[in-house]
Amino acid sequence: MASPTCSPTPQMQLPAEPISPDPSPPPQDPHVWQPRASTRLRPVFFCDLCGVGCAGAQTYREHLDGQRHRKKEVLATLGDQLTCDLCHVACTGPRALAAHIRGARHQRALRRYSDLEEPPAELRSLGGRGQQGPPDSPADHGPSRQTAEGPRVQAPRNEAGEASGSDSAPLGLEFVEEVRDGRGRVLRLRCSLCACSFNDRHARDLHLRGRRHRLQYREKVDPELPLSGAPSARTCRRLDEQLRRQRRQKRRRLEALRHLHSQARIQDVLRSREQEPGDPGRAPPSTSSEDPAAACSWPPRPPPQQPPRRWESREDRHALSRHAAIYPAEAELRAVQSAVEHTERALRRVSDQLALDSGCDSSDGDVAASLRVLKGVMRVGTLAKGLLRPGAQQVQLLLLCSQKPTRSLLRTVAELLPQELPAVTEAEYRVSQDAEAAITVASCEEPHVQVTVSLTSPLMREDPSTPPGSRAACSDPEDILNPDKCLQDLKALRQAKWFQARASGLQPCVVVIRLFKDLCLRTAPWAPLPAWALELLVEKALSSAARPLGPGDAIRRVLECVAAGTLLPDGPGLQDPCERELTDALGPMTAQEREELTASAQHALRLVAFRQIHRVLGMEPLQPPRSRLGARMRKRLREAGTQASDPGPVASKQARPGGEGEP
Repeated sequence: MASPTCSPTPQMQLPAEPISPDPSPPPQDPHVWQPRASTRLRPVFFCDLCGVGCAGAQTYREHLDGQRHRKKEVLATLGDQLTCDLCHVACTGPRALAAHIRGARHQRALRRYSDLEEPPAELRSLGGRGQQGPPDSPADHGPSRQTAEGPRVQAPRNEAGEASGSDSAPLGLEFVEEVRDGRGRVLRLRCSLCACSFNDRHARDLHLRGRRHRLQYREKVDPELPLSGAPSARTCRRLDEQLRRQRRQKRRRLEALRHLHSQARIQDVLRSREQEPGDPGRAPPSTSSEDPAAACSWPPRPPPQQPPRRWESREDRHALSRHAAIYPAEAELRAVQSAVEHTERALRRVSDQLALDSGCDSSDGDVAASLRVLKGVMRVGTLAKGLLRPGAQQVQLLLLCSQKPTRSLLRTVAELLPQELPAVTEAEYRVSQDAEAAITVASCEEPHVQVTVSLTSPLMREDPSTPPGSRAACSDPEDILNPDKCLQDLKALRQAKWFQARASGLQPCVVVIRLFKDLCLRTAPWAPLPAWALELLVEKALSSAARPLGPGDAIRRVLECVAAGTLLPDGPGLQDPCERELTDALGPMTAQEREELTASAQHALRLVAFRQIHRVLGMEPLQPPRSRLGARMRKRLREAGTQASDPGPVASKQARPGGEGEP
């Protein structure tokens, strides 16, 4: 087959005149590259369609019969009939075009443009909606196109051009514009009312039915358009999320309530077991509300806020064992409680007698509280804090007066108290008055308990808000008691109230304070530490913990606070919360004593870290608890099963009765 653009016979193409170089070329710029003039002639056998020159006739004929030349002849003959304008692909023949139309690339292009309201011309010519393929191969790609396009083409449509299954008719279809390219193809759809674009008809329908489009239509076109009461999908999702969040919160509250009820039941069971008499395995009483020494305090302590827990660590067992060793016996606590109660009842009768002697009388026997000289009796010191030690039978009571106490009032109370004690109890007590403005009541029976009664009054502490002139105008009695001693008693009363309000509620606080007081008695660097500063240090260390601590962890935390330099002169120190002015509770300690105390705490902390807390507590190490036999018995059963299944290798591992096998 001859080509319309190539001659079947070779023709010689010669130049009209010989090419010769110009003897006088124009001047050229040496810095600009100039192409060299070519003097080669065009080949005699040249194909204008392919742009290829041949060396001879035989080579030229082989080129004309080749596949490359034939493909270009077909393309030049058929033109655009073998080109897919939708995909911008040129094919070499009808079969190649049919294969391309059946391919995935062309099908994706069809699906992309099938949702447009008016498909482009290329789509209609190459198998669009309801059109057949090229006439040369109608059966090659027709069924495949019908399968891909069938459900979309045959869907029934209403007058507005929407699917018949829609819930509501679109609104403002006239505001939707088609954005086309230079060839007339629809690229996207744009809503001029809402200034938004979408790619297909379904997105357009969803937008026209949406709340956003209706709000814009109501604002810009029809102000009287009613809005549907149904919430949007976003609102529904937000409401569902709120309901789920409420359900989760309700579930957490129910779980918390169940946990609290279970803890309450456990506490009731433990309390009932502790109240059973004659229990030989019960531990010595702790510093809870059942403590006889703690029961002597007034007002009564609040119940602990944190539930008790079982101490199982090695440090906890050592701490509780040492605490049981330094805890006073029940007989001593009972004797202290009896002596304190008898003294309080006798002082009550003395207060009534002084009120009657002053001329006040009442028909029912009760004297008005406003006319009493003695207002009340308060417990202070270790008695109020529940920190009594074995062998320490000295306790202190404060007798509050309505006026500034005098020596004559002290003598009167010391004379009336021995007369009222026999009316209260049959026990014998000796009453004496010392030179420090105090009355001493000592029991005559074993153990000898000594109760010291001191007189004081809140009037002894000057109010800073009072003007200086009024202070001078108020004259004190001539025989007033020592003001410094009265102020010290008031300070002890404030400290006892603070301790009952802050430290008694922390379960390991009293236990740890008693252990550290024992450490102060045994170790020289800890001896200068004041008792009130120690109580403040332990309370602040435990109250700042993120979780309830056991005795062992509490001791470690207090040692960490001291070892970190809290008590050093340049450290934060301890501020006294019971004073109006800024007062350091570590004032009596010198800088050298604080350095030695910090070094001792660092050494003790290292001992605790190396599991030698018994050296810090001053006791012998405890034996480890007996291990459970369950794991050992399971190991024996497992070994027995192995021996039964494989008697050869395991026969050499037979052990003595009651022991494990040896390799």
